[in-house]
Amino acid sequence: MQISFRSLSGAARPLALAALSLAVVGALAVPQDASASAFQLKENSAKGMGRAYAGSATAGGDVSVVANNPAAMTDLDGTYLQADVTAINFSTKFSGSAHDALGRPISGGKGGDAGTTLPVPALFFATKLSDRAHLGFGLSVPFGFQTEYDNDWMGRYNAIKSKFQSFDATLSGSFDVSDTFSLGASVIAQKTSAELTSAVNFNMVALGLAQQGVSAGALPPSFLQQVGIVVPPGSDGRAKIKGDDWGYGWQLGGYWKLTPNDRLALNYHSKIDHKLSGTGNFQMPANVTALLSNPAVAPLLAGGVPFTHTTGKANFTTPAIASASYWHQAEKFGLGIDLAWTKWDVFKELRVKYGNPAQPDSVETYNWRNTWYAAVGGDYYLNDKVTLRAGVSVDTTPTYAATRSPRVPDSTRKFATVGIGYKASEHFELNASYAHIFVNKAHLNGARSATGDVLTGESDDYGNLLSLSAQYKF
Repeated sequence: MQISFRSLSGAARPLALAALSLAVVGALAVPQDASASAFQLKENSAKGMGRAYAGSATAGGDVSVVANNPAAMTDLDGTYLQADVTAINFSTKFSGSAHDALGRPISGGKGGDAGTTLPVPALFFATKLSDRAHLGFGLSVPFGFQTEYDNDWMGRYNAIKSKFQSFDATLSGSFDVSDTFSLGASVIAQKTSAELTSAVNFNMVALGLAQQGVSAGALPPSFLQQVGIVVPPGSDGRAKIKGDDWGYGWQLGGYWKLTPNDRLALNYHSKIDHKLSGTGNFQMPANVTALLSNPAVAPLLAGGVPFTHTTGKANFTTPAIASASYWHQAEKFGLGIDLAWTKWDVFKELRVKYGNPAQPDSVETYNWRNTWYAAVGGDYYLNDKVTLRAGVSVDTTPTYAATRSPRVPDSTRKFATVGIGYKASEHFELNASYAHIFVNKAHLNGARSATGDVLTGESDDYGNLLSLSAQYKF
């Protein structure tokens, strides 16, 4: 079997900033660590999590509406400060096999548990400016993930560590158009950063380079055999990539008091465009360094040396989100429903442009699908001080087996949640919630690295979330 690379760049591109592209798509705190599809996060309210985020904008008394639907600030009568933190524990374990472009098995284990435990914080402030106007400010993490496999696992050419995070600063305002209808709007500044590491299969890079030289008549046919001895399988390098960018967006919300006991809210959160700028650092084994400096090979490098420190840029867009929230209020209980639609089809591919001319643009195709999140949950008022909560939800995934990456072993999820609230005084309230995430098997139908290494199998995932919040009304 022959290795077919169109040029050295095809072999050399695996991880310059192509790694950054994988970090970006890999999605998330943690795609696995997220309570929403791919690397989207909902963990900005302990009170909301207790009911699986049903009634997220309509249940009342939750300052996280500053970021979730600004029109719902109409229910906050006074000045509030709320702090939330969610500990996300997620497990993902791979089982399967891997082979290189020649069909040879790749050595290594299954990667261990690539999940992690991380905190996701949120902070919100809201105040009533007048009888009809409200103002709020929030800090939250709407997108994030982190996975980390063993350094020597069989899928190391696809991924080792992946970390992605978006941090939002949201300024919101609302106005009560009438006694039963309010409008709200937000401006959002979003800082997105990515970091990841992967191994580089220099055996395949060297064989591809040698074949290119032999095909062009620049090297004798015997060189192809020699290079496989000089740079044998297992001649791995390592790449570490970092990149970040600021982007800006907006949201609009509406809030209706349908009856004295029923409330409905609609919200639209815009997409936010980013141009991630970063750097790539590489480690090459001595035998590869010697090969690339060989006078017979140097002319094939197009005037440059790959796998050196480089800069790069990758366009990426966090998706638009449309949501609806309903709440029915009774004397002893409240019942809510939430629906959210995330426009993930904006994420069709990632093209990375490199500062190093020896590494031309790379393109990774994803063609993600739009997703739905549906939740039902409610509150039960045990007494004037204690509220009990519970909820269930389902969240579809934008990924599918044909293009799924081990960086984001995401699949459809189901949630079961419980929570409790304690009103210590008229001014101070505490809330705590727990959620367990049931995840469908995440099948990988041949995830391919840039050097043609193929990883096939499935990931077995589950998650646990513990959220706490404190709210003070001035």
